[in-house]
Amino acid sequence: SARRKLSFRGEAASASAAQRVRRRRLRAAAGAIPDFRRPRCRFVMSSFAGVTVLDGHNQCHCEMSGVYASAGVDAGYHLLIVKGYSRTKEFFPTGENITSGHFVVGDHDWLLEYYPNGLDPSCADYISVYLTLLYDSDVDEEEVEVKFSFSLINQVEKQMPTYIRGTKTYSFSSSVPMWGIGKFVRRRTLEQSPDLICDCFTIRCDIMVCKDPRSKDDAGGTLPDIHQHFSNLLDDKLGADVAFEVGGETFAAHRCVLAARSTVFRAQLFGPMKEGTATSSIIQIKDMEAKVFRALLSFVYTDSFPEMYKDIME
Repeated sequence: SARRKLSFRGEAASASAAQRVRRRRLRAAAGAIPDFRRPRCRFVMSSFAGVTVLDGHNQCHCEMSGVYASAGVDAGYHLLIVKGYSRTKEFFPTGENITSGHFVVGDHDWLLEYYPNGLDPSCADYISVYLTLLYDSDVDEEEVEVKFSFSLINQVEKQMPTYIRGTKTYSFSSSVPMWGIGKFVRRRTLEQSPDLICDCFTIRCDIMVCKDPRSKDDAGGTLPDIHQHFSNLLDDKLGADVAFEVGGETFAAHRCVLAARSTVFRAQLFGPMKEGTATSSIIQIKDMEAKVFRALLSFVYTDSFPEMYKDIME
């Protein structure tokens, strides 16, 4: 019996060692991918609530999705991508704005207002960003209690649930439908920062709608596994902006996800020798089987790979 138990323990150890080898190989292929599963903290996570791309002075694209409703609170984030930043400065003087597409968080419709030269003369040297609640004029709606945060895409600390929960709660109403930051970032600071790439930068707005008064200061609840969210994003191809052709198959993916998870993809997609910048272009990858690349993408998005692909890296 003791020998039998030892045998089982040895098999488990061998299996664990094999899994570690497979993980190391995938990490090497993807290029120093961080492990998103540590620490295993349970937070209220924001769900993707759409992206708007402003091309110069035109709103050219908007995709929206619903958000997961947690206990007492709905939390979501919208991305505002500004392409042709210098043109927006030229076309929109102080006090004039460009708006995002409508998006939904907490059963309410919202939009973002981007002021390239500030909301008013007091912030003319800054970019102003405001969040606006869209009211139905035929319906007498109550006030909506909201916590929100604006950040540039690399300001990860301002996108954490703990940070957003610690922000002030604002009351949106038909009489006061807009709140925001007049001095979000000084233009000169942005222009000298790594956040502005090829005359393009991204603003992220995280919103936490407090449906229960008790949740204003303690927004509890959790979302389903974040790995499943990213797996769904890969499968649904929502917002995909890059394509790879491998072994006769085409794979759609998201530049930001790939760059965040892999230094190799970051260099390939955003470095000096970046590829696939045109909407219709497809990046060719040779010397790799389609099933291996599929497993690699799965690992990049979820930090794991499906059972059916585990023998690929043996």
